[in-house]
Amino acid sequence: MVDFTNHLNRIREIDPEARTARVEPGVTLAELNRAAAEHGLMVGPDPASANRATLGGMLANNSTGTHSIAYGNFIHHVREAEVLLADGTATTVGPTDPATWQDKMRDDGLEGAIYRGLKALLADGGRETIREDTPSHWRRNNGYRLEALLDEAPNLAKLLCGSEGTLAVTTELTCDLVEKPATTGLGVVHFESRDDALRAVTTVLDTDPSAVELFDGVAIERTLQTPGYAERLTFLEGTPGSVLITEYAGDTDAEVDAALDALEQTMAEASRGYATVRVTEPDAIKNVWSIRKEGLGLLMGVEGDYKPWAFIEDASVPVENLADYIDELSTFVDATDTRAAYYAHASAGCLHVRPFVNTKDETEVEKMTDIAKESLDLVTKYGGVVSSEHGDGIARGWANPHILGEDLYELCRETKALFDPEGILNPGKVVDAPPMDENLRMGPTYETAPFRTELDFSEDGGFTGAIEKCNGNGACRKLRAGTMCPSFMATREEPDSTRGRANALRSALAGDLSEDAMTGDDMHEVMDLCVQCKACKTECPSNVDMAKIKTEWLHHYWDDNGVPLRTRLFARQPDAARWISGTPLASLVNWASGQSALRQVGEALLGVSAERPLPPFARETFRQWFQNQQPPVGGDGARGPRVVLFPDAFNAYHTPAPLRAATRVLQATGHRVELPPAAVGSARTLLSKGLVPQAKRRARRTVDALHAYAEAGVPVVGLEPSSILTLRDEFLDLLPNDARAEAVADAAYTFAEYLAERAEDGALDTASWRGSGDVLLHGHCHQKALIGTAATEQALSRAGYDVTAVDAGCCGMAGAFGYEAEHVGVSKQMAELRLAPAVRQTDADTQVAAPGFSCRSQIKDVTSRTAQHPAGLLWNAIEHDRSPEAARSSRPAR
Repeated sequence: MVDFTNHLNRIREIDPEARTARVEPGVTLAELNRAAAEHGLMVGPDPASANRATLGGMLANNSTGTHSIAYGNFIHHVREAEVLLADGTATTVGPTDPATWQDKMRDDGLEGAIYRGLKALLADGGRETIREDTPSHWRRNNGYRLEALLDEAPNLAKLLCGSEGTLAVTTELTCDLVEKPATTGLGVVHFESRDDALRAVTTVLDTDPSAVELFDGVAIERTLQTPGYAERLTFLEGTPGSVLITEYAGDTDAEVDAALDALEQTMAEASRGYATVRVTEPDAIKNVWSIRKEGLGLLMGVEGDYKPWAFIEDASVPVENLADYIDELSTFVDATDTRAAYYAHASAGCLHVRPFVNTKDETEVEKMTDIAKESLDLVTKYGGVVSSEHGDGIARGWANPHILGEDLYELCRETKALFDPEGILNPGKVVDAPPMDENLRMGPTYETAPFRTELDFSEDGGFTGAIEKCNGNGACRKLRAGTMCPSFMATREEPDSTRGRANALRSALAGDLSEDAMTGDDMHEVMDLCVQCKACKTECPSNVDMAKIKTEWLHHYWDDNGVPLRTRLFARQPDAARWISGTPLASLVNWASGQSALRQVGEALLGVSAERPLPPFARETFRQWFQNQQPPVGGDGARGPRVVLFPDAFNAYHTPAPLRAATRVLQATGHRVELPPAAVGSARTLLSKGLVPQAKRRARRTVDALHAYAEAGVPVVGLEPSSILTLRDEFLDLLPNDARAEAVADAAYTFAEYLAERAEDGALDTASWRGSGDVLLHGHCHQKALIGTAATEQALSRAGYDVTAVDAGCCGMAGAFGYEAEHVGVSKQMAELRLAPAVRQTDADTQVAAPGFSCRSQIKDVTSRTAQHPAGLLWNAIEHDRSPEAARSSRPAR
């Protein structure tokens, strides 16, 4: 595998007049489209994996996508390509007139041999074979696109389309761009069954849509079961058996509205479907397509050994035959007692059919081959192909002799031999592919070593099951959207992606690596840059929770290799802070940490970076302040609702101002604020460092202390997202089937969540709050992964602020990670991807807010801007409405 993402990833030129782009193969489609959009242009083919699909990969796969009825395949858009031939010769392939072809044939090297060989191939009856035997279906991807040789000026760049890197290595390519639609709208047509939907496709096509996508009942059901996705199905009415997501493009909104009117009328007149939901707002449209595009990963994320494998998913037939093909195929699949999901490009006659098969079972593998052969027979019967956009690979390469016929297939074999005489370029794909039941990732002989766990992985089918949820879809390789996976965004190296880590762990458990691979140095290098941001828990369509997996793995790694002193110190930070903060020792430690020479000693001895200042210890802890404070004027909370304020160690012992502000806000709004015992904690630092048994003891102690509050209906409210959300997430894995832990989890709220819920219920009046100005909000990774930032945005907006939540991924500090000498560079690199530039671009009077302690520390360190906790902004909003005397008497000390 050659991954160009990290190096050959430049957009060399966009020519708006010629409507072309010249790019290196590692440029992703999303990046090129972002740049082309500045000129009102885009790439026509749009595979669902646009945020990680590279242009080199799109050429190799001859990609298409949702809008294939409008834009076709990549072969219709490629102009030329710079390539390396199998012997290392660098050359350019593109339209070649007869004179140029003759010149190329005179070359003594491999390039000349290729041009001479292709001419001979055509002259020796090949031209007639290509004309007569090439499948007529336009969406063909089987074999090599030899029909490109029949053009008056043959373009070998077109021959590379769909060749999967078996003919040459592309180092640069030029492709056409198309005009970006001015506006679009969706009509989501609902049907009782999949068959009803498929038989309506030709009727829908009569309305001239730009795309028609099927989303079937199995995919809908899986989406409804997936955290982070279920609440986004706002475009559904009831629970349909299938929907057709139908898009119309136009120059004006009125034009699109007229097309949607025509759709509704056509469906009514034809008695097709039971409802049509219009989606016309840009964000809502984006949401629908996002759900559709991530459908595959959602399906693949199912627990257990039965997975929806892709062995027949790329078949395509003429659209008028689609319903009959699927009807016969589904009848056969049902007869084998196999469940399957059906979705994707109904407009192009291409449904991605994914039967659920247990490839670890030999009988199931035999059933899989039977289904594949039946699909091949039906595809042939209905005039289609088995590969239409994803390439042949080793999943469908075996079928090429049957689809192409003996003569055309032999021409493909000769073409491969001309370009790659020694068979070094991705052999065994397109031609001479092995049987489909060989090389299975998890076949009948696949076994994994037993792995005892401290955390509860029962819902995943054990530790191995949690890893096997990764299906390789690569959503973790996106570069500029969301939070997953921050280390890959920074390094662009496969081992630093969630997929890379899952593959390494699975290979180790299956015995494919060295005997000590599971806890050896190589695995440590693979796992090292995972900052446990949790984004994969919800952003990964398969919900691979690598943060949890790493915590468990670290526990075993320390068992085998010993726990370093630095790890122990960072893991026990709350305990050390409890003894230092609020004592004379705090000033001494703060002074020492400010001395460059001492910091150098700390880096040499412990590996704690001398480059960064450590967070100072507070001279007065939050608990000390709380015990001495008086209720603010006008805020008698003695008779109000009780709230337990959960003081995380970061704010309590380092920056108590946010906790003081939160106390004031709660008291000013009529609450009775209580604190839990001093010894409780979230065990967040212990978990992040893999000290799971110690974390389990801390969790049990905390549950003991908080359970009575939870049982009494008293909410437990915290300011640090990573701490309070640990009570709702990891505590349930540390203490499985513990009803008390579940009660505490149900009682736990972030500060913004609690206020937003109270305001929504009408129990909190914010009408008099006087916050003002712009606020740039950066959410904590755990917050974004588990609950989102909507509650924080709502609380600040109600207080009067104009809030913009920045899509800035992970800050990169990640607790202790950013203070470790070997990680400082990549930590800052993560921040510089999106967060730091976004902060620097804000006006000086824009306030920056971040609920996460680490996030605020990183922002201060890399931008010199001071970010506030939202609690401080909310207290400011209340304080501005109070009399000067009351405000002075209740202002938290700073």
